[in-house]
Amino acid sequence: MRLDPFRLERYFAKHEFSAPYLLCSSDCESMELRELLALEPGASDRFASLWLGYTDSLGDPELRQAITTQYEHIEADQVLVHSGAEEAIYNFMNVAIGPGDHVVVQAPYYQSLGEVARSIGADVSEWSGDPGRAWELDLGSLVSTLTRRTKVVVVNFPHNPTGFLPTSTFIRELSQLSDQHGFIIFSDEVYRGLEIDPSDRLPAFADVNDRAISLGVMSKAFGLAGLRIGWIATHDEGLFRELAAFKDYTTICNSAPSEFLATIALRHTGVIVDRNLRIIRDNLDRLDVFFGSHADKFGWYRPKAGSVAFPALLLGDVDEFCTDLVDKAGVLLLPGTLFGEKSNSFRIGFGRKNVPESLNKFEEYIRVDRKGSEST
Repeated sequence: MRLDPFRLERYFAKHEFSAPYLLCSSDCESMELRELLALEPGASDRFASLWLGYTDSLGDPELRQAITTQYEHIEADQVLVHSGAEEAIYNFMNVAIGPGDHVVVQAPYYQSLGEVARSIGADVSEWSGDPGRAWELDLGSLVSTLTRRTKVVVVNFPHNPTGFLPTSTFIRELSQLSDQHGFIIFSDEVYRGLEIDPSDRLPAFADVNDRAISLGVMSKAFGLAGLRIGWIATHDEGLFRELAAFKDYTTICNSAPSEFLATIALRHTGVIVDRNLRIIRDNLDRLDVFFGSHADKFGWYRPKAGSVAFPALLLGDVDEFCTDLVDKAGVLLLPGTLFGEKSNSFRIGFGRKNVPESLNKFEEYIRVDRKGSEST
C-alpha cells in the first residue's frame, strides 16, 4: 500500500494554526470541557473518577447505546466505535475491497474516501455532481459507471464540500440499485443533523439497506473534533466482525475520557446541535448578503444542509486566489483542487462563531483588490 499525500491535510498543516481567520472549517463551533460536563448533573465528579485503563475494543457499551439514538433500526451491537471517522474509512476500505475491485465515489470528495481504495489496488471511478444544478447527482450516470467488479459505492450526504442534499426518493432508488447490482453503499453521514429545515433530513443508509455502512463522528454536527470519536453502524454481521478484527491492528480501543464525554454529548444531541444550527442559519444569512453583493466575482447557492458550501470563482485561478487571500488578509479558504475537483471553486465553512469577523476581512480584501484592479 502506498498512499499519496493528503492534499487537504497538508494544506491545513501549513495554514490552519497560522492564519488568523479560518473561513473554511468544516466542523461546527466547539465548546469547553466545563460546558459539556455542565449538561449533566454529577458529570464532573464522574469524569474525575474515571478509570483510565483499556476500554472495550468495540466501544464502551454506554456509548454504543447512546449512538443508537441517531438511528431508527440500529442496535448497540451493530455499532463499532473508532478513533474518528478517518480510522473507520481506512479500516472499511481495507476489509471490504481488494486489488482489482471497482469503487465508485461521489465527487468532489474528501480524499481518503477514494485514495485508500486506490492505494489498495482498486479501480476508482468518480460519480460527479453537476455544478450547474447545485451539484445534483444523476442515478443514470452511476448505472453507466457500474461494472461487474463494482464492490462499493461511496456517498456523502450532506455533502462535503458542496453542501448537496438529495431527496429521500433518491436514497430509496440508490438502495434498490445496491440490491440489484450487489454493491455495498458506504455512506458518509458526518454532517447528518445539520439540515436547515429538519424536514429535509434523510434516513441513515444503515436504516434503509441491510448491507450499507453508515459513518458518523462527533467532529462535525457536534463540533467536538478533539474527542476523536467516530463510528460505523451496519446490519451486516459478517462485515461487522471483520471490521472489529481489523481494528485490532489499528487503534485496538479508544480513549476512555473521549468515550465518556462523547456519551454525554450524544445524550444532549438536541441542545448541542440546535445551538450549532442557530450559528449556521445566522452565518448563511450573512453569506447570502455577501455573495449577493459580489455576484460578478462568485457563483453562490445556499445549501440545504451541512456547514460547508462550494462557491465558484468566476474570474481568475482559484489556487492563486486562495493563496493571495491568506497571504494578504489572513483569511483561509480551501481551493477546490484539494478535493480533486477541476472546477474553479473553493470551500467555505459557516459553522463557527468567527464567520462574521472572517467575512469582514474577506470583504476588506475584495475592496482593496477591486481598487487595485481599477487603478490598472
